[in-house]
Amino acid sequence: MSETLPSRRAVSWLMHGIGNPVVVLVVTFGGWYLLADPRVSPFGLYPLPFNATLFWALLFVVWSGFNLEFFGFDRLRQPLRGAVIAASTAVFAVGVTYAFAVGFGHFNADFTASREGGLGYFTAALFVLFAFSTWVLAVVNWAHWPWPDLGLKQPLIGLCEIAFLMLPTVVLYAVLGLPAVANTTPGTPILGLNTLLGWYYSIIVAIVVTGLTMENWPWRQAAGRGRTALFSLVGNVGLSSILYFVLLGICKLIIGTATVTELGDAIHQFPAQLGVCWVAWMIMWANAFGNRPTNLGLAANLTARVAVTLGLGILTFIAYYWFAAGTLLHEPVVAGKLHGNALGFMDWFALVTLLYVVGFGSYGLPKPTDRRDAEPKAAPHHAAAKSTRQQGS
Repeated sequence: MSETLPSRRAVSWLMHGIGNPVVVLVVTFGGWYLLADPRVSPFGLYPLPFNATLFWALLFVVWSGFNLEFFGFDRLRQPLRGAVIAASTAVFAVGVTYAFAVGFGHFNADFTASREGGLGYFTAALFVLFAFSTWVLAVVNWAHWPWPDLGLKQPLIGLCEIAFLMLPTVVLYAVLGLPAVANTTPGTPILGLNTLLGWYYSIIVAIVVTGLTMENWPWRQAAGRGRTALFSLVGNVGLSSILYFVLLGICKLIIGTATVTELGDAIHQFPAQLGVCWVAWMIMWANAFGNRPTNLGLAANLTARVAVTLGLGILTFIAYYWFAAGTLLHEPVVAGKLHGNALGFMDWFALVTLLYVVGFGSYGLPKPTDRRDAEPKAAPHHAAAKSTRQQGS
């Protein structure tokens, strides 16, 4: 997954890392203006069904890249490998979006494309919020437990993971998600939509920060892979509640009292808005910058990574809401001077990052002098996963 042009000279890890977000931003903005921009794009897809298709695309990358470790795709050379991954992602995302909105929506009005404000698209795509937590948790925190322990190899590891986690994911969606957005579901939702998005996305932040940025610390301190999986499950849910209030406080400080008042209940969604900025940079930092630093000692390494990625996330949140969303992306006003919704554009940024840095292996950029920096870290590098990749390549 790390092939680069052999004619290019090697550069430092920092220069290689900087090159990646430059390429990703160019593609992200270009794709936005073509597909989503409410003023420039000729397709009229903003914000839905564009966001819904985007969420399903992210799920395909999780399944194919995280759970299945690009099994089958890894037999192709670059740039064909990246092109096939990107094309498969697009076909899956568009197909699933259409199937729910037009197919299933024909039988259940909650999912229909004609629902006011495109909410039918969102009703189906909300499933991805819960899917991202369960299937990413199984990779970055559980290291595919228990399937390698049973002697399985890819693609059986990934297929078993996807199949066995489908039921709890559907249950989470049915209990927490669907009642918050459906008209036909009886009863009162456990959490309102804004609070649900803000709190549950904090679980995703907890999973990514502990599993990817902190290399599964502190959960890896548990004795045994089963205990590590259990501790990470319980620990991430507990950590998410702390993160929710921390991120909410940061958002209120940045936005200001007057705008917070104007937002009303919608402010409780903003931990997800800041969280997606942080997650996007954690993915970029691990895969493009080699998850640096790596030589300062455990505590210093982890603290520095969290500080750098959170700092970049906060700066991105500020730049997006106070400048980019309204001026560059032409998104409508939300409240006060705030424009847009970061869960759209920043998820698009994260998807392009995964497709280019991981799928294409940063194709076209000079490789870093330390080849380890070019090895994608979207999935944990435990022995079972490594041996599986070697046998499949």
